[in-house]
Formats: sequence, C-alpha cells, structure tokens
Amino acid sequence: MKRCYSILVLLVLLISACGAAPNRSSGLPRVLAVESFLADIAQNVVGNRLTVQSLIPVDADPHAYQPSPQDAAKITDADVLITNGANLEAFLGPILQNSGGKQRVISASAGLTPRSDPSGQNPAGDPHFWLDPNNVIKYVENIRDGLSQADPAGAAQYSANAQKYIGDLNSLDAWVKSQVQGILQARRLLVTNHETFGYFAARYGFTIVGAIVPSITSGAAPSAQELAALISQIRSNKAPAIFLETGTNPQLADQIASETGVKVITDLYTHSLSAPGGPAATYIDMIKYDVTRIVGALK
Repeated sequence: MKRCYSILVLLVLLISACGAAPNRSSGLPRVLAVESFLADIAQNVVGNRLTVQSLIPVDADPHAYQPSPQDAAKITDADVLITNGANLEAFLGPILQNSGGKQRVISASAGLTPRSDPSGQNPAGDPHFWLDPNNVIKYVENIRDGLSQADPAGAAQYSANAQKYIGDLNSLDAWVKSQVQGILQARRLLVTNHETFGYFAARYGFTIVGAIVPSITSGAAPSAQELAALISQIRSNKAPAIFLETGTNPQLADQIASETGVKVITDLYTHSLSAPGGPAATYIDMIKYDVTRIVGALK
C-alpha cells in the first residue's frame, strides 16, 4: 500500500509539473497576466493558441496584494507579463528588477490618459481604466500588438481574435448604455468604497457623490472628518446606495447607512473576477453583473 501511495504521489507531482508551465513544450511564449480580469481579456486575444495564467487569485485586491515566493517564481518563469499599469501593481517593481528583466512586459493601459487621484497618493493617476469597456479596447490592442511581437507566427490569429473581441466590447458598451437609461438622471449617483468608478461614471453619465476611502487605493483609512463630509454629501445629494466590492469590510458602510438610511450593496466585482461558475467569471460577465446590481439599486 505504501509503495502504491508513493507511486501515486509521484504521478500527481509529474502531472502538476507538466501543467505548471503551459506552452513550454510547444516553444510558444508563456504568458502571465497579473489580474484575473486581465487574464480573461488576454485569453480572448490569444484564443486557443496559448493559455494565459493569472498571477493574483480571484477575490484578491491588487492594491493590497502581497506576492509570495511562488509568485516571484511564476513571474521569473514567464516570457510575457501583462500588467494593467498606471501603478496598480506597485509590488511588481522589486520582483522584475530581481528577475533579470527577461520578460516582455505589456502594460495594457499604455496610451490611455489617466484621471488624477483626488488624494494625490498615486502620481500615476487612477488605474481603474477597465471599468469602462471602451478603455478595454485599448487594452486589447496593446495585448494584441505585444503578443504579436513575442510570437510573430501567431500575429494573424491574435489580430482576428482581437477584432472579434472588440466587437463584443462595443456590444457590451451599448448594453450598458441601454441599462443605464432605466435610471432617472437625478438618481445616477455613486457612493463607493474607494475611488473606483471614475471612468465608468464619466462614460455612462453618473455623478460620483463620494467614497468611504477618498483615494484610488483601497488601503487608506478615512478620517472622522472625511466620514462626516461623506454623510453630508449623501444626505444633500439624496444618494440611494453605497456600493462595496466583494471582500470589503462593510462596517463603515453600515455605520453610514444607519445615519443616512441608504442601502448597502456589498457584492460588486471590480478588481477580480468571480470563481469559475460564479456570476462574474469573465470580464464581460463582471461588467454585466455590476451594472445589473447598480441599476437595480438606483432605480
């Protein structure tokens, strides 16, 4: 029995080793995307030619993510690393410096003009471009071009896949617009956990009333004065709801809700997809799910 068990363990390890390095035996580039939503976007570009792995697990916040030694090994092993950019993944700097710089790094948001960070904490500005599907068209173009340079033989396939996915993103944009039309303009008000929905609001005609953490990062802590000011803004604007991301501690939102009578929505997916089979298993599903929750709370 012990011998059989040992053989089984060896087989599992061998299978795991084979699966840990996708595209290695084919000579094709090993592609790693930092966030899960970014891996899904990239997978739509590469189609069945490559397998795109995600570095940060689902439900993890890239603002606060602490990489493990295993993460550093994955980055070092990758041929192509796809990042969001705009300083969202600040933790990557030391790892890339120590990896020898052999990876081709594709910054998906390159070429987009960032909104300023109202708190001034991130000089690179607001990195949450992807919450406007129109910005993701630029992501797709950057990923397509970067992968075509890394794998010229696949360039035609990447171009065709990118064009199809851009059509899907245009359809998504039209769908969001149609859903938002069901909200009275006076109720298109967003109160969020932190400054996440700026690009979304600008595209679809929402007003940002305020954020519990008045920063584009989620790690800061609001002062008593800032919370008091937010409560005053909610009351004066008659904002109907506070929107939190999955995994956010609702304590402060619940406190604000008890003083203002607003609803608290706790399950938006913004920085991560859901697990496979969940309501936001792809980027497009994520946007549709969030919009459905936002529209339902503001109607």
